[in-house]
Amino acid sequence: MIVYAASFLAFILVAVPFGFNYLGKLLLPASWFANLAPGLGQHIAGAILFALGLAGYAVSSFWLVIVGKGPFVEFDPPTEFVASGPYRWMRNPIAAMLLLTVLGEAVFFGSPGIFTLFLIGIPLAQLQVTRIEEPRLRERFGQSYEDYCRTVPRWFPKKPAR
Repeated sequence: MIVYAASFLAFILVAVPFGFNYLGKLLLPASWFANLAPGLGQHIAGAILFALGLAGYAVSSFWLVIVGKGPFVEFDPPTEFVASGPYRWMRNPIAAMLLLTVLGEAVFFGSPGIFTLFLIGIPLAQLQVTRIEEPRLRERFGQSYEDYCRTVPRWFPKKPAR
């Protein structure tokens, strides 16, 4: 699981953004980059977004592994339904936190290419969640998952009622 997580994060947070940054510089007009040279404030804001996203990703992933009793990957999913910890606040903290890390990179580097990756990631995450993840969770956990969906928002955190 650790090897998978490290490889996945390296791909999603290093290789893909690097590629989008490079493509952005090739395909977008140079004028788009003229005013994007990041200053200290932008570096700090980007680093904070990235760090918050990465920390949220780590906490959510480990919570799913520990409480869900299994890896956090679809090909070997957790065996227990998890509606506690970060999952009390939102249904998809792992995907949301990955998007936040990519946004942090875009801000930190002042990169329209990485920001484009962030924008593309939003509908892709929505499709992955609604077309793959949620149907499988409904099938695996039935009514308890249905009840959970009615009370916990998909993407934007909400303070739990209890």
